[in-house]
Amino acid sequence: MPETSGDPLAKGAGPYDLLVVGGGINGAGIARDAVGRGLSVLLVEQDDLAAHTSSASTKLIHGGLRYLEYYEFGLVRKALQEREVLLRLAPHIMWPLRFVMPHMPDLRPAWLIRAGLFLYDHLARRERLPGSRGIDMRRHPAGAPLRGDIRRGFVYSDGWVQDARLVVLNAQDAAERGGTVLTRTRLVGAERGEAFWTAQLQASEGGPVREVRARAIVNAAGPWVGHLLGDVLRQSAAYKVRMVKGSHIVTRKLFDHDHAYIFQNRDKRIIFAIPFESEFTLIGTTDIEYEGDPAQVRISDDEIHYLCACASEYFTRPVTPEDVVWTYAGVRPLLEEEVANPSAVTRDYKLELDAPGTRAPLLSVFGGKITTYRRLAEEALSLLREPLGITKTDWTMAAPLPGGDMPGADAARYLDALRKQYPWLPETLARRYTRTYGTRTAVLLADARALGDLGACLFGDLYEAELRYQVRHEWARAAEDVLWRRTKLGLHAGAEGAARVQAWLDAHRRTDSVHAPATRSTPA
Repeated sequence: MPETSGDPLAKGAGPYDLLVVGGGINGAGIARDAVGRGLSVLLVEQDDLAAHTSSASTKLIHGGLRYLEYYEFGLVRKALQEREVLLRLAPHIMWPLRFVMPHMPDLRPAWLIRAGLFLYDHLARRERLPGSRGIDMRRHPAGAPLRGDIRRGFVYSDGWVQDARLVVLNAQDAAERGGTVLTRTRLVGAERGEAFWTAQLQASEGGPVREVRARAIVNAAGPWVGHLLGDVLRQSAAYKVRMVKGSHIVTRKLFDHDHAYIFQNRDKRIIFAIPFESEFTLIGTTDIEYEGDPAQVRISDDEIHYLCACASEYFTRPVTPEDVVWTYAGVRPLLEEEVANPSAVTRDYKLELDAPGTRAPLLSVFGGKITTYRRLAEEALSLLREPLGITKTDWTMAAPLPGGDMPGADAARYLDALRKQYPWLPETLARRYTRTYGTRTAVLLADARALGDLGACLFGDLYEAELRYQVRHEWARAAEDVLWRRTKLGLHAGAEGAARVQAWLDAHRRTDSVHAPATRSTPA
């Protein structure tokens, strides 16, 4: 298992077949797919992996039930198909989740909801997820936290995902298969030639500009796709993105059962209330036009009040801004359409290939959603097949992501085996490792035979061994990388815990030179 530290460009690598710009889910997915087809790939990301849009989702692998109202049948079907695929490939960071929709007769009639759920159940084949059904809210556990006059509801299935980890695992797999991944590295310029792009790269904090050559560039810069095209690559585009802000709030848990809620609102939007990190509830999202710097997006007080008010329409105990323990917001770079309502803007994507004659090709990605990233990557490589002479066929549908190679794609069975192999590991920590690293937990634990072998505890159940693993294999460089993207331990760290993590990272960034074991072993 190669390490992620160091400076690969210092080795004089290249030229590359493909330079992928953007370390969100689309860029990481394309890089992984391309490396697996035998291409030499360099992925660059100006910040951390999943630093922006791809860590600010509602964290669902879903078809998008509400998109049926906008007649997006093709998108929903494609997403439902991918939902089944992804649940098999990464069972440690994705799992099925049941959703409860309380029936509000004055918002949508029951027959319309039943019809929509019937379509949702049958637009694509289901193997792992149960279908929808009606429920009596007075008898179902999900009815207990809700208003007493809500007597009827519906239950259906979708999936949960640790979104930022999905990005990291795609990048990790690309690197392990021979690709090069550089975080905190900007593309600052590029010149197009007959056979190659000559690209200028610079560390985001400054320093010398270095040149690399690549036969093709993929622009997967998300909210920056237009900026990269016009200001850096000096090319025109056939499509534009419409930036829509989505914000979320997190409260202490509002209910004890394991179902999520989908709430209808009087403005025709919906919000979710989802069990989150065992002790919390995630509520979101908003849809607001955004015109500022995507890197500076923040939730507004109005959005906090809006989400609290929407949830309070359903829960017996009102949700107030004082209940909020964490917030996050991101910009969705949606494909531009002539519609007034941001919620109605398509979540589908377009790929634009610019390959004039013998000139080096440029592929740009507009729009998309996390659920369909793998399919998007396949389509991107299909477009590049002729310009780059790609001969290998699609392969990612059956290839588990790092840590996902569990017997039967069964995380519960793996957890049982892990606890037998490491009986000294506390149950809660074993469960968290399973749901974070999957079979790569064996790499993290290495030869540890007792809890003390994991090093010092920085706070809670975060030990040095986990930090060392993230630095070596997951490009973690800052406390925020560790606490809010690789994990959600920031909910427990506090300012003191975060400072300890940053101090450890600063101290070990250059001194930690021990080689990690190249194993993918699963506990027997």
